[in-house]
Amino acid sequence: MSNAQTGETGTPSGTKVYLSARAALHDVGDGAVILVAGFAGWGLPESLLRELQTKGVGGLTIIGQGPWPRHPESFGLAQLVAGGQVNTLVSPDPIYPGNPVEDHWRSGRLDIQVVPQGVLAERLRAGGAGLGGIFLPEGVGTRYQEGKEARSFGGREYLFEPALRADFAFLRATATDTLGNLVYRGTQRNWNPVMAMAGEVTIAEVDHVCEPGGLDPELVITPGIFVDRIVQTV
Repeated sequence: MSNAQTGETGTPSGTKVYLSARAALHDVGDGAVILVAGFAGWGLPESLLRELQTKGVGGLTIIGQGPWPRHPESFGLAQLVAGGQVNTLVSPDPIYPGNPVEDHWRSGRLDIQVVPQGVLAERLRAGGAGLGGIFLPEGVGTRYQEGKEARSFGGREYLFEPALRADFAFLRATATDTLGNLVYRGTQRNWNPVMAMAGEVTIAEVDHVCEPGGLDPELVITPGIFVDRIVQTV
């Protein structure tokens, strides 16, 4: 595209479109907290995750659905864990048979924070909305209540859940214009909308990029105001 980034430094030049994942991830360093969209191995930003592996950054905190593969050739969170790049995994479903996550966790190389899926979604939504946290009824009377503030509203007990934000959000979308208005398909709709709002820097890996006016506005789910960088999937 004529208005895409012309260098590999990731320096903005009037467009959100970057020529490569390498350029888009130029400032992702050790210790970064990253939201990774995708559900059950589908809708993953695989080009961004492969570049993250290539960069070799470590000490990462990854927040996402979990390291489930779509098929043996797919690239996801399990490969980053296996390479020792992830210190903390926040997920509602972190372990499946045969992946490296359990071994790294049992050996003390990985901290796992299991957060119920609905709670995780609401904490991200709160972070994106600028809230400090929310009170939810889930987990009352279970081991998830330990250490959490409890309050009663309308005769029902609720637990405080802090909002979640991250340094970066990695998304996968079907289409975008150069302004970053995103169109999703299938499982891309699950985590993308809340993660886009909860990342300090939101990077979208997209299959098709068009000029402004090239999308049906009725199909746009995430407005471009929440998207900082775009890279076309390879």
